[in-house]
Amino acid sequence: QVQLVESGGGLVQVGGSLRLSCDASGRTFSDLAMGWFRQVPGKERAFVATASANGVSAAHAPSVKGRFTISRDIAKNTLYLQMNALKPEDAAVYYCAAGAYSVRVNDYDYWGQGTQVTVSS
Repeated sequence: QVQLVESGGGLVQVGGSLRLSCDASGRTFSDLAMGWFRQVPGKERAFVATASANGVSAAHAPSVKGRFTISRDIAKNTLYLQMNALKPEDAAVYYCAAGAYSVRVNDYDYWGQGTQVTVSS
C-alpha cells in the first residue's frame, strides 16, 4: 500500500521556521518527482515546491522562493520542506505528493493526508 505521511506542521510565530517531512512507503519513489502543495479553506490547492526524481533539480513557487527549500533523501524515501521567515499567508494545510516533475496538481499520482501549518502574528 502506497503511503505518504507528512509531519512537522504546527503553530509558529511570524518570522519563525518549520521543517516539514514526508515519509513515503509502499514502493520506491526514486523514479518519481516529489512535491509540496498547500491549501487554505475555500481555495484550490496551490503549488509550493517540487524536486526531481534524482533530487538534482528543484522549483519553488515565487511566493516562497528564498524562504522555503525543498530537498529529498532518496535512500530514506523522505521529502523535506524547510520553511523560514514564515508569514501569515503561509498558513495552510501542506500536502506531500509524488508524480511528474510539475507545478500542476493533476500531474501527481500519490498524495498524503496533509499537515497543518499555522502562523501567528
